[in-house]
Amino acid sequence: MSSSSHDGVKAKEKSAGAHSLAEIVSQPECWSTCLENLGRNRRLEEIRERFAGVTEWLFIGCGSSYYVALSAAATMTMITGQRARAVPASEILLYPELVLASFKKYLPVLISRSGRTSEVLRAAELLKSRGVATLAITCATGEALEQVATTTIVLPAADEKSTVMTRSFSSMLLTLQNLAATIAGDSEFSESLHKLPGAAARALQSMPESIHNFVDGHHLADYVYLAQGPLYGLACEGALKVMEMSVSHAQAFHSLEFRHGPKSTVSPETLLVFLLSETGYEEEVEVLEEMKSLGGTTLVITNKVDARARAAADLLVELRLDVPELARLVPYLFAPQLLGLFTGLKKGLDPDSPRNLSRVVVLNDENPRKRPEHAAF
Repeated sequence: MSSSSHDGVKAKEKSAGAHSLAEIVSQPECWSTCLENLGRNRRLEEIRERFAGVTEWLFIGCGSSYYVALSAAATMTMITGQRARAVPASEILLYPELVLASFKKYLPVLISRSGRTSEVLRAAELLKSRGVATLAITCATGEALEQVATTTIVLPAADEKSTVMTRSFSSMLLTLQNLAATIAGDSEFSESLHKLPGAAARALQSMPESIHNFVDGHHLADYVYLAQGPLYGLACEGALKVMEMSVSHAQAFHSLEFRHGPKSTVSPETLLVFLLSETGYEEEVEVLEEMKSLGGTTLVITNKVDARARAAADLLVELRLDVPELARLVPYLFAPQLLGLFTGLKKGLDPDSPRNLSRVVVLNDENPRKRPEHAAF
């Protein structure tokens, strides 16, 4: 993708956030590389054959990787019809029987950008000690997770220089969606994923400038991300991005649940980011209209918009992607990632290196209960 439309933004922001911006806008190209490499080495087909008896899936991660797990689990169930669930790694460590008791022929999928996240590694060791085979997905080669897991998908092209996950998140999710298509033998869905990068690149082209101008033109104090179904994990990730990159207060809710108490917080300084689905579009637009009537500021991300949503949106991001609904999850991340980036820059911060964060949470092995650093990997 040409970077010409982003030159003005880069010039304004100098070096702060430069890695994050480059990694956000490089995502379509990165997805193409990951999909091509997976196709060339037939990794997903090997996994399907190796774990042919699996009927249930357990997706495991921490922070952003847990939010990958949420959307990956939703995709696995919707594409294959098999049971799938997402859990934070800490739940397996602290309440293993609560998490594992109901699973039978299951495959845990361990998600970690760095391959070194302590809680994910400990979960992997626990599962190994119980004789459970595991699949891992990471963006780093030769790390500890690859040694512990039964088999591993590695996406080195998706790794980042910045602290905060952007293209690693979307690339791992897209890969796990393609795994679901491979498990189900759904070549049509897999072909849709391969078509996505080119179409998404076109949708992204003008987005950095519009999000930058929107952030500069509004005074916002609170951020709320709303979505349903497989988009809910992306809403959680959107809230985390603005928290990490701009040290702002943010929350995520299922869209229709926001009516049940949380709407009392709505004001003109509240930005409500709606990730509108196709399946629940009518009901979700009703919530959008209600929150706009309460005085909230609204950013709407959807594939195709109607007059009602257009009228209720202070900023509209219309993706216009000609692929099935479930195949277009990851482009919903563009606007939330850019919102976090430009909000951080507006506050004089460096989104590449947020305060209190590191690229990976590595705990003291001698004290498993030691409080970790704040990070999301």
